[in-house]
Amino acid sequence: MKSRSELREIAMKVLYQVYIFQDSNQEYNVDELIKEQLEVENDFVNDLVHNICNKQKELNKMANKYLVEWDINRLSKVDKAIFSIGIYELLYTDTPSVVAINEAVELSKKYSDEKVTKMLNATLDKIYHSEEVNE
Repeated sequence: MKSRSELREIAMKVLYQVYIFQDSNQEYNVDELIKEQLEVENDFVNDLVHNICNKQKELNKMANKYLVEWDINRLSKVDKAIFSIGIYELLYTDTPSVVAINEAVELSKKYSDEKVTKMLNATLDKIYHSEEVNE
């Protein structure tokens, strides 16, 4: 049985693939991409990936509102996936905010550089303290 942290990492990898397919205008099947990453079906990963894909425009808009002199589409696809997971969990799930931010920061520490990790942490913290999360 995988931990939630491991499942978030799998979701990040699937989203990374989705973003590559989208950028190259290739057809893809989200469920197939998830199956490639998981031995057994997992509702947490399915829900996370599908909901992030469905809400990508809102997530991008939220990221861009709080990113300082950056645009989410300028980030690497891995970083965009991590930002999307963190923002989605803050806005749309009952995951405690501290956990959502910490999980995203830990993924960023593993897959990104220190500057992006600091930017992610600051951005998620601003979103957490905004009215959008506290509505």
